[in-house]
Amino acid sequence: MSILTYILIGGAIVAAVMVLKSRYMSFQAQTSADYADGPVFDIREQFNGPIACEGVIYGPTGRVTSRFVADFEASWDGNVGTMTETFQYDSGNTQQRVWTLTLGNDGGIKAEAPDVVGTGTGKQQGSAVLLTYRIKLADEAGGHVLDTTDWMYLMANGSIMNRSQFRKFGIKVAELVATMRPKDQAYAGE
Repeated sequence: MSILTYILIGGAIVAAVMVLKSRYMSFQAQTSADYADGPVFDIREQFNGPIACEGVIYGPTGRVTSRFVADFEASWDGNVGTMTETFQYDSGNTQQRVWTLTLGNDGGIKAEAPDVVGTGTGKQQGSAVLLTYRIKLADEAGGHVLDTTDWMYLMANGSIMNRSQFRKFGIKVAELVATMRPKDQAYAGE
């Protein structure tokens, strides 16, 4: 065999390992069926009324680039909900987003917001909710459109852990980790 053959075989093996890793051993490898057991996450219940949120955003190097606190207000009319999010970032900037969430009888979710390109889709199943959508950043943040995957996990005390990844051309450029809880629910240390 020639050196070129070895290089091609090596490249094919590396590519196969990367595909298998991304499919079976990464954030993107999760499916809603993985969380079919456990407490039932019904977005009409968990995203209802005033909600407090705290979180951090990690940049592409894995370092925290921003911290935020947010107040959400959510209400439902049947299977259609509206959630207004008001973010306060450590930079002093504020941001507001208004989501319209439509829950299907099969647990499917459609999500719309002014900075979402098209309609996001998702699913609630068992103790988790998945949302995927394309978000357009504000002009002062570059105006990029990022592919977003949100996983939200219901905890035993009713709090929600949220982990989101943002990708451009398939490359992870940011990650968000946040907690959400009913506003009247005290911090664990109080």
